[in-house]
Amino acid sequence: MGTENFTDNELSCRCGCGQKIEDEVFLYNLQRLREMYGEPMYLSSAFRCPEYNAKVSTTGANGPHTKAAVDVLVYGEDAQRLLWMAMASGFTGIGVKQNGRWSSRFIHIDRREIPWVWSY
Repeated sequence: MGTENFTDNELSCRCGCGQKIEDEVFLYNLQRLREMYGEPMYLSSAFRCPEYNAKVSTTGANGPHTKAAVDVLVYGEDAQRLLWMAMASGFTGIGVKQNGRWSSRFIHIDRREIPWVWSY
């Protein structure tokens, strides 16, 4: 399925099972966010099958990545800009990790029924 700027490979589970984000509204909003942002968005994580998510996340087999979520590698001023744009693009789940090594800082985005913002 993919989008203009995100390949199926980028949106697929890292375990190799081949499952990927199928939520068309999420993908539309992600592409819209990318266009607003105006530069590449590097994903450190996207879809995770329930088995893989249970191995790598405290959210277990039913976390947001098992539906439709991405973690975008970004920090500093770019992170703040992406954060505001994500909210304007219809994303309601925002996780912020801006500590540690520069290369591991990210903004998590998803769409959930009850808006929520958290930090890692």
